[in-house]
Amino acid sequence: MRILIAEDEQRLAARIAEGLRDQGMAVDVSHDGDDALYKIDVNASYDVLVLDRDLPGVHGDEICRRLSGRADAPMILMLTALSGPGDRVDGLSLGADDYLGKPFSFPELTLRIRALARRGRSHTAVLSHGDLTMDTLRRTVHRAGRPIPLTAKEFALLQVLLTADGAVLSQEQLLERAWDENADPFTNTVRVTVNRLRRKLGPPELVETVVGAGYRIVP
Repeated sequence: MRILIAEDEQRLAARIAEGLRDQGMAVDVSHDGDDALYKIDVNASYDVLVLDRDLPGVHGDEICRRLSGRADAPMILMLTALSGPGDRVDGLSLGADDYLGKPFSFPELTLRIRALARRGRSHTAVLSHGDLTMDTLRRTVHRAGRPIPLTAKEFALLQVLLTADGAVLSQEQLLERAWDENADPFTNTVRVTVNRLRRKLGPPELVETVVGAGYRIVP
């Protein structure tokens, strides 16, 4: 799951980003509206945009207007100090998909982001393949009834592969979906994470290497 946070309060943006990364999400940050629109145009794979209304540069309301109706637009969660009933109505009428006032509960923010991502990308709560089951809400993985503890990145990587439904994903695609814009495309982090994931999942092999192309879930 890839998230863009558009928030001009840099310390708040950093805290939100750190918390969401701890939950296994890939998170990018913009501190003004111009940069947020640029990143959305360049990275059409964002699942959710966490948007402060009162942004410098392009205002958050204008960002909503511009993204409204775009097929590749992320789901929009307005996160703002403007939290009165009228403010919520205004924000939702501009095209936001959800609205959360500041101050906020971080667990609630996380749940709302996950709910929006499922709506936008048609994610299901439970993913399965053969004897493997992943519950994306409870953050659990079982194989043949055996619980498999995964790190946040291992969980994110497996979720991306499962939702690809057997398609081959390159290292660059996996970095884009399970990490964020700060990931080094020349690093071996994908290979290392895949190897750790394979060891934890055990035999028979579930994640297949397609030489010269990438990785996929074994058909």
